[in-house]
Amino acid sequence: MYRYLPIRDIYAREITDSRGNPAFEAEVLAGEDIVGRASVSAGILAEGYEAARSRDWKNGNMERTMEQAVEYVNAELAQAILGLNVFDQAELDKVLSKSACNFDKRNLRVNTILGISMAAARTAATALKLPLYRYLGGMRTKRMPIPMFSILDGGIYAENTFDIQEVLLIPGKTKNYREGFCICTKVYQSLKELLKEKTDIVRTGVAGGFAPDLTDVKEALELTEEAVKRAGCQMKQDISIVLHTAASRLYNADRKVYDFPGESKRKGQKILRSTEEWISYYEELAERFPIDLIEEPLGNNDREGWEKIEERLGGKVQLAADVPCTEDIQNSAKEGQVKTVDTVVLNLAQMGTLSEALDVSESARKAGKQTILSCRCGGTEDTMLADAAVAFRTDYIKVGAPWGTERTAQYNQLLRIEEDMGF
Repeated sequence: MYRYLPIRDIYAREITDSRGNPAFEAEVLAGEDIVGRASVSAGILAEGYEAARSRDWKNGNMERTMEQAVEYVNAELAQAILGLNVFDQAELDKVLSKSACNFDKRNLRVNTILGISMAAARTAATALKLPLYRYLGGMRTKRMPIPMFSILDGGIYAENTFDIQEVLLIPGKTKNYREGFCICTKVYQSLKELLKEKTDIVRTGVAGGFAPDLTDVKEALELTEEAVKRAGCQMKQDISIVLHTAASRLYNADRKVYDFPGESKRKGQKILRSTEEWISYYEELAERFPIDLIEEPLGNNDREGWEKIEERLGGKVQLAADVPCTEDIQNSAKEGQVKTVDTVVLNLAQMGTLSEALDVSESARKAGKQTILSCRCGGTEDTMLADAAVAFRTDYIKVGAPWGTERTAQYNQLLRIEEDMGF
């Protein structure tokens, strides 16, 4: 059994992601002929906190910027990594994280070092003849994450009038991952047929959810409810709902109101809601529909609102936010005035390396928080996220709808992992 296996070469290349944009791919060679490959997409540009990507979004120089990332890895970064033990993921990731300073000077960022971190892990797993999830997580990996299926897309995920970013499904209590996966897929197909009856064109958003023009969240949930019934399932017992509001994009910090441009267009009048009105709207929805979780229910800077929503919805509905948002809420609190969210969304692209992602996941678990491992929109065919979700023992995995190879590849990999674990 190997204990030390030196990295002999690293090779980077530019590939294309599922949205036709440049993406980063890396190969790591260890020993004589053991090669691991991984690819990372930059996804959709997120507001504020998200780690910068190796693409120049503002100036439109995506291709040249990715070329620079590839050139830097092949010509310079590789030299700092050659000779490192491929089995020492923590040390490798430490070197990669330090290199981020150089990346910043060249506008070469997080998805580059993440791709190398992932490729090295796959090389190590191959050398040991272990499944990747087992190499990353060890013998403690004994449970499967619950899938979160995108079913309706809006916001920046779709060109429609639906203001919030996603409506998602999670299965009720099932005997295994496969059963929950099949239930959600059945509802997804049911909604597709329902929309064919109601609209001329069935569109999808970038997360694979359907993207009809909708007036508000209530209409979206009524549509979802009808699709669930048509699929022969029951709300709450078989299916619960998750809302990914992405409320920071709706929040006007200067006026301290939430602006709903799509709803305004549909209703023919300007729709603005105060924090109080928006929280009350959530309460009405939670009373009417089986909403299990709301991701980013309020703007990151709506600090008083976070305190109010914790008091009024906490314990009834899980409140989720990504790691940077969670930290901002905590840092804005004085002497524990604002409680933290109870579910943390982990995005590998925000972490930089697998080791950093694992550390954050462990910290969240020790703090009593649930975790969601989430993907970038505009992904590649790489299935690392599925293995990482099992290895990190995350509670949920969110990779979009069961549509598009980059998403179904993750779901299918989870099916294989479950079989390998003997469930």
